[in-house]
Amino acid sequence: MSLAVSDMTASRDFYEQLGFTMVAGDGETWTIVTNGTYAIGLFQGMFDSNILTFNPGWAGLGEPAEEFTNVRVLRRPGHPRHRARMQDLSSQL
Repeated sequence: MSLAVSDMTASRDFYEQLGFTMVAGDGETWTIVTNGTYAIGLFQGMFDSNILTFNPGWAGLGEPAEEFTNVRVLRRPGHPRHRARMQDLSSQL
């Protein structure tokens, strides 16, 4: 989840009081905080409102996945998984 905040320091302090720890970001315009289970992105001046975000390539709380294929690669017409998916979709017609 990404939260649009108006005061990064106050927002980060609030989540730290709830047991979250800063794990990424510049601490001024964006910050990622986690509590061991959940990750919340705090963004000042980047979004108009709160949004759900997805972080492909992350295994969990900011750690890179051991194995990761970018969706843009999977969508390429020559990629085997793309061909298999297209065949599966056409069989449903």
